[in-house]
Amino acid sequence: MKAITLTADHHLALQDLPDPRPAPDQLLLEIRAAGVDRADLEGPEGVPGREVAGVVVARGPEVTAFVVGDEVYAWADGAYAERVTVPERAAAHKPAGLTFVEAAAVPRAAATALQALRAAGTGEGDVVLVHDAASGPGHFAVQIARALGAERVLGTAPPEDHDFLRELGAEPVIAPEPVDVAVDFAGGDTTAAVLREVTDPPRAVSTVNPAITAAGGRYVPPTPSAADLRWLADLADRGLLRVALHRELPLAEAADAHRLLGTGNVRGKLVLTP
Repeated sequence: MKAITLTADHHLALQDLPDPRPAPDQLLLEIRAAGVDRADLEGPEGVPGREVAGVVVARGPEVTAFVVGDEVYAWADGAYAERVTVPERAAAHKPAGLTFVEAAAVPRAAATALQALRAAGTGEGDVVLVHDAASGPGHFAVQIARALGAERVLGTAPPEDHDFLRELGAEPVIAPEPVDVAVDFAGGDTTAAVLREVTDPPRAVSTVNPAITAAGGRYVPPTPSAADLRWLADLADRGLLRVALHRELPLAEAADAHRLLGTGNVRGKLVLTP
């Protein structure tokens, strides 16, 4: 199979690799699309990619929820390829209302947003602030906060993205007001900001910076979850989760996708297709 590999000197190269074989609890997917995530920029040597959508072509003997031919989306290790193995516990049936390209943008980014908002106890009547709200996880967080019952969702983003935030249901802000929940997907100065913006520190959440816990906030590292993917699939199939695709690129142009993501000028998600 063709796959992108990340070398020790951080170069991406298209190579021929053997097809993977599924372990007893794994699916083998023929990849139709792979999401590009910020975490991919800092990964170890090997095949990058953590988000995938594809079709089951084989399964291990312990797999019970999927059969060959099922359309699936999942968290994966090594998604920048033509085939990949994924644990059953990290996969769900693809939302019927999303294309493979759209579905591949969802798994890690949207689950990151969902897990952060749940950890903050987001619910009915809350005012939620999403930093970097036009990003992959950010634009999902705006919509998920609404689905969890938030009364208002505020978002920070460059001025050129403010109309996009309004389309998602968020109020663009520059100097945020005090809020019930604040979420940090970027780290750096944003981690300190979310702590200042909430009245109750445990409702300030960072998905990238564990230092937030020293001031009473919550650190919620993204975790693969089939249950979360099923919840998100239901949200998408009810028309409540929109996927914003900044650009779709061929797998061979993964390096261009990484350069583009590294600029910080991506609205929504980038996706690679074999």
